[in-house]
Amino acid sequence: MLCKNAIFAQPILLEVMATIKAFIRTGKKNKESNIRFRLSDGRKVQLFHKSEIVALSNLWDENKEQYKAKCVINTEERIKLNTAIAERKKLILSIYSTIPSITSDQLEQLIDEKIHPEKFQKIATDFFSLLALYLEKKDLSDVRERDYRVLIRILHRYEAFAAKFTSKNFKLSLDSITSETIEDLESYIRNEYLLSKEYPSFFEQFSIIKETGHKSQKLQPRGNNTVVLMMKKLRAFFNWCLQQEFTSNRPMARYKIGSEKYGTPFYLTLDERNLIADYDLSAHAQLATQRDIFIFQCLVGCRVSDLLKLKDSNIINEAIEYIPHKTKDERPEIVRVPLNERAKVLVAKYRNIDRKGRLFPFISPQKYNDDIKSILRLCEVTRSVTILNPTTGKEEKRPINEIASSHMARRTFVGNLYKKVKDPNLVGSLSGHKEGSKAFARYREIDDEIKKELVNMIE
Repeated sequence: MLCKNAIFAQPILLEVMATIKAFIRTGKKNKESNIRFRLSDGRKVQLFHKSEIVALSNLWDENKEQYKAKCVINTEERIKLNTAIAERKKLILSIYSTIPSITSDQLEQLIDEKIHPEKFQKIATDFFSLLALYLEKKDLSDVRERDYRVLIRILHRYEAFAAKFTSKNFKLSLDSITSETIEDLESYIRNEYLLSKEYPSFFEQFSIIKETGHKSQKLQPRGNNTVVLMMKKLRAFFNWCLQQEFTSNRPMARYKIGSEKYGTPFYLTLDERNLIADYDLSAHAQLATQRDIFIFQCLVGCRVSDLLKLKDSNIINEAIEYIPHKTKDERPEIVRVPLNERAKVLVAKYRNIDRKGRLFPFISPQKYNDDIKSILRLCEVTRSVTILNPTTGKEEKRPINEIASSHMARRTFVGNLYKKVKDPNLVGSLSGHKEGSKAFARYREIDDEIKKELVNMIE
């Protein structure tokens, strides 16, 4: 016979609850250590997580799982740590309650996915999506990005052209592009203008946009340099895809890109530069401002992409300092150019005028180039120069004002310095050219005075 209290003698089944402890594992004092977490659920479940949250080991209270109450620590820092620990415990418990059979490795993976979702986003791996990602990831100058967008539009047209006239199922794909595809693409880029004449109805469906950004209904012939630069940009994209392990295909490995061909650089003489600087343009207010900017560029020699970003903070101890945007990924070196008196006067003249805080009230690069041509014409700097036609590859004579641009300011700086010192490395340190730059090979041909000096040496 059971006594009336026998029920209390039966075993009591208690629900085991998971507990999480934060702890530090280190033997070194006065050192930041990662806080680890251990989830326990009965005797059989032990899960571990090493977090990126850190705390000073000598200030850690093992029992309270936080900084010691009496230690001297910033209140904000203390609250921040306690909050981070509590949030991490909550996350671990949430994951475990959803997947109770999880392992420590799986726990680490899921925590990482929750904290850094961007690392686990699925990336569209089709050709044009990766090209868009490439532009997003690479911090390109405005000019280079615009050039890439021109190339992307050409690639879209090439894909459509090939699908219509060669293979209905043709699509550009990282893994299926071959060296033959690359050769065919180069041929297309070179001859797209002629193809547009032969198949006008096909090309009418595309909104053709020239490299200048102005809308046009007609494609323009492309010269060798343009094609070479486009193929180099495509190669850079393929190299990036290889580095990111989006593909193992190397379609350009056996493809040889030609080289650009440039004529002898033309630029302003110091007399011409000073004539333009001092010319009365008071009747043309906008041109007068752009003239001053152009002269400043002639005095510091930076590219227009860097010029547009210069602020008063770039002037340090009476010199302009900047990292050339074009080469900052390859060799992020600071270029420092001392300002002469004329440059200092121009900086002072326009200080605090630009709403964006830049050195000068800049306009768009294209309008700047247009104004430079107008300025030279008004100042009657119109001498004839020999250039290499970029489309035909043949030499021709043109008035300098008709072909002037912002880049001529850079050439004016480099060319006149090279005349004075004849040392490409010294000039390169002021212009941002790398040591041994091929650009200086062209400047060696520009000055008959240098040749005369050499000949006179052997009299």
